[in-house]
Amino acid sequence: GRSSKLLFKLMSNSFKNKKVDLTTTDNTTLYTVPTATTTVVKSLLVSEDAGSGSTITITLVDSSGAIFNLFKDKAIGSKASTELLTQPLVMEESEALKVQAVDANELHVIASILEIQPREVTT
Repeated sequence: GRSSKLLFKLMSNSFKNKKVDLTTTDNTTLYTVPTATTTVVKSLLVSEDAGSGSTITITLVDSSGAIFNLFKDKAIGSKASTELLTQPLVMEESEALKVQAVDANELHVIASILEIQPREVTT
């Protein structure tokens, strides 16, 4: 009886959404990638509910704190919903997605994401 053990690396996938009602004009963290995780942002939906139109700035902050503009002063029409992504956005461990409205109490943001985590299985 010889015993062998096999080690597999599997990927654990979790679909999630992250939401924020931008009640202030502060730069607000919508989502931060957890440790040992890669995230694919599938959708970034912004809706305006005040009836006046507004603009939004969306940035990606990497693990060293460098800031990358994804959308700068992007116009969102009155009572409109706008999908901002045309392709998926890949984010790495510790990166953050931040959102900032020009006007308070007008914009809602919803991100649909897929978190991918490696896990080891021994059989």
